[in-house]
Amino acid sequence: MALLLRHSRKLRRVHGVLDCERGSIARHFSASACSTTLKKEDGVSNSSLEYGKKAGSLSISQDRKSGKDTHKFKVSPQEARGLYSSNRVLISATGVNSLFSCGQVVLARHFSSAADLPAHEEIGMPSLSPTMTEGNIARWVKKEGDKVSPGEVLCEVETDKATVEMECMEEGYLAKIVCGDGAKEIKVGEIIAITVEEEGDIEKFKDYKAPASSAAPAESKPQSESTEPKGEEKELPKAAEPKATKTEESSHSGDRVFSSPIARKLAEDNNVPLSSLKGTGPDGRILKADIEEYLSSEAKGTKKEAAAAPGLGHVDLPNSQIRKVTANRLLKSKQTIPHYYLTVDSRVDELIKLRSELNPLQDASGGKKISINDLVIKAAALALRKVPECNSSWMNDFIRQYHNVNINVAVQTEHGLFVPVVRDADKKGLATIADEVKQLALRARDNSLKPEDYEGGTFTVSNLGGPFGIKQFCAIVNPPQAAILAIGSAEKRVIPGTDGQFEVGSFMSATLSCDHRVIDGAIGAEWLKAFKGYLENPTTMLL
Repeated sequence: MALLLRHSRKLRRVHGVLDCERGSIARHFSASACSTTLKKEDGVSNSSLEYGKKAGSLSISQDRKSGKDTHKFKVSPQEARGLYSSNRVLISATGVNSLFSCGQVVLARHFSSAADLPAHEEIGMPSLSPTMTEGNIARWVKKEGDKVSPGEVLCEVETDKATVEMECMEEGYLAKIVCGDGAKEIKVGEIIAITVEEEGDIEKFKDYKAPASSAAPAESKPQSESTEPKGEEKELPKAAEPKATKTEESSHSGDRVFSSPIARKLAEDNNVPLSSLKGTGPDGRILKADIEEYLSSEAKGTKKEAAAAPGLGHVDLPNSQIRKVTANRLLKSKQTIPHYYLTVDSRVDELIKLRSELNPLQDASGGKKISINDLVIKAAALALRKVPECNSSWMNDFIRQYHNVNINVAVQTEHGLFVPVVRDADKKGLATIADEVKQLALRARDNSLKPEDYEGGTFTVSNLGGPFGIKQFCAIVNPPQAAILAIGSAEKRVIPGTDGQFEVGSFMSATLSCDHRVIDGAIGAEWLKAFKGYLENPTTMLL
């Protein structure tokens, strides 16, 4: 993957190496190392940055070959993050995310000692979760002109999972807020703010406007050309990005439709035919704004038709980012995963009795009370350890079976549905599970969950029985997981007893939704048998 870097004050030393005032940098990343190719605009010098194993070392050597100078710098992958300490890059590629532990590095940046604007950092909308493609600005904690330091909160970003605090990675001043409070549907990679080193440079960004296509190309389209601001598009040398030339030729072939990467992605997502649009960019290039205008005009036409329907009083409620992403994921799950369902009734008299015996001990020790759902989570985790085939994911070419048993717990809030995770639930005691679940549920209702609070689950439990009295239901599998357990309410039933007598017992329904690609029917039934065994003999969970 190649990244085009500009405007980085951390990289101004490159100008000295290349002995030129203007230049561009293309960085290429792999899972284990990364290299950077530098090109002078006149094509005379060709330099290469390679991150090696020796941390903190920087060496320059010259090797003349075909009249070209070659310079090599060696820095460890860990040091690479220090070299670009701003980390203001939006990372959509998994390989780059693993290299930079912070997901705030700019995929498209510019530098030039001859530029009109002083040295500055373009802060883009970060990719704060694996499924995030766009986000909203809930509010800015810092204001324009404020001094910022590493670790301080810049703003709160509403992602597809939760509202997350975005921290500053480098000392400086917040010169310009491009996307203000309440800004909606900001694409990952789109510039949201500008920071500068010197306080005196703040005024120079008073009228700054972000480039039209500042967002990064999506990871699913690696063949897309590098994102470039339209103002500098003609100035950039072809040698600055070796892969861009080939990509551009292929994207302009056929009907020769010129468009930016983000415009193509937006058009594909919304089934917009590019050939029917007239671009407003240089040489008729189709930009993101052109696609948005097309979609906006279509939406207005739809609203007129809806308003024309007689006798329908209505109110339009805007969907939050979380609800939109949840809707898309659930739709994709039902359309692509072959679901099947298994239901079993378990007698839970002993489970209720055990809970009544444990809670007085919890009260005496100052711990949280143990709920039926906490016992269900523990039973599900132990059943997964006994039947590990259900603790797996479909990976197309193989099935991935997990060693950790991490249980997601569905929590409904006014902000939407959250699924925080209890990690290694099979190894934790009931008191620990009870405490973690209550803390996670509280953070979910406060909309303050962090990515580590909900990522990495291997199985999900959804309980509509206790809170709502639902007898039985079928849940939708939460990808990439292969199963989800739906718990109904406990109800008393009259059943045959000994000596021809009748007795009353409490029974609870549990329905397992399975991905048939991963879990065969017999395996799902085996898991439910193990789960039922732990519920009906709960003391075995304490051993």
